[in-house]
Amino acid sequence: MSHWLPPRDEVLAAMQRIYGFRMTTTSGGNISLRDEEGDVWITPARIDKGSLRRADIVCVKRDGKSEGLHKPSSELPFHQAVYAARPDIRAIVHAHPVALVAFSMTREVPETRLFPQARMVCGQVGFAPYALPGSKELGESIARTFRQGHHCVVLENHGVVVGGKDLNEAFQRFEALEFAAKTIIKARQMGAVRYLREQQLDQFRHRKISLAPVPLGPPKTAERELRRELSEFVRRGVQQRLLISTEGSFSARLDAEAFIITPSGKDRFTLQPDDFVTVSGDYCSAAQQPSRATLLHRAIYEKHPTAKAIVFAHPVNATAFSVTNAELDARTIPESYIFLRDIGRLQHEALYDDGSIITKQLAPDRPVSLLENDGVVVMGTSVLDAFDRLEVLESTAEALINSRHIGPLTAMPESVLAELRAAFFGTK
Repeated sequence: MSHWLPPRDEVLAAMQRIYGFRMTTTSGGNISLRDEEGDVWITPARIDKGSLRRADIVCVKRDGKSEGLHKPSSELPFHQAVYAARPDIRAIVHAHPVALVAFSMTREVPETRLFPQARMVCGQVGFAPYALPGSKELGESIARTFRQGHHCVVLENHGVVVGGKDLNEAFQRFEALEFAAKTIIKARQMGAVRYLREQQLDQFRHRKISLAPVPLGPPKTAERELRRELSEFVRRGVQQRLLISTEGSFSARLDAEAFIITPSGKDRFTLQPDDFVTVSGDYCSAAQQPSRATLLHRAIYEKHPTAKAIVFAHPVNATAFSVTNAELDARTIPESYIFLRDIGRLQHEALYDDGSIITKQLAPDRPVSLLENDGVVVMGTSVLDAFDRLEVLESTAEALINSRHIGPLTAMPESVLAELRAAFFGTK
């Protein structure tokens, strides 16, 4: 969703992404964008979201007249009401993602203090009482809640409405809120959910990366290949919902001193090879701001020479374990234990020291750890190895949560684990 795209293309791209990620249905949801002239570009009424074309997007002029092949969405009145109530909002996403719909059915909103990025992106979530879809009353109810300063509003028995200064920000809030809602639902199946204190959130807000930007020459062939590989795996991670557009960092080692890493504040789904930041010692390439987790990546590489790739991520099921005290036990099937070994757990404060705590926790034979209220960290011997471990971790976490609905977990006994260690690692 580039600012250089015409409005109809921005709206189309956002809806294709939401529908492609199964965050709405063929007939559900609508998206709008208010341009610099005050015209509103909006998805049409009763048109298949899965086959939407740019020509299907409707333009509603400031005088109320519409231009296009179709009628505008029947929910246009509440879009207009929100724009009137909040001049700072220039884009709106409304959809029916399953986790947020579940919250709407119970008159509850997700608590975004679940992890720092969710709070920073979404803020505190509002709630709008039920009114007939498409009615003036619904528009008034939603606009009233937006006037209170909320950027995200759960609609009673309906879904969610999210606004932003542009469509990229609105989409990112929508995506992050649905992810938080899914994580809470999964976590509640395992016990009490832990939320962050304001002091802990402040640690995240004030975290800075003090690296000196320097211009670098054209990358060599090996770096160009690594950048391409990393961009492909980051995109795959977003497609598989292991990462989302605002969360997670992925890096790969270039040599003994340098590595490349995802930039800060840029949509992970759209990253290109030249978007990644090169970091070497106390310096970084000048093109982009590196991830907030860069210093932790650097500390891990310095401590563990065999580490060739590192990913900090927030896959829903594994993250659900990180916000509870439930154990994520990899002694479930051979693949899980071979890839994950004994999974560690780090307190939230470990993310804000000099990296000494996290580097002691991670090791070649302990490549995975939960990060209290901040997802997981995975270390690998290559980009593929790190990504593979992340996939196995999330699959294992989901299977463990699902097993709770079937019966008591039967973990593999020590004799089996010893056999696996001898066969695959040459140890007892």
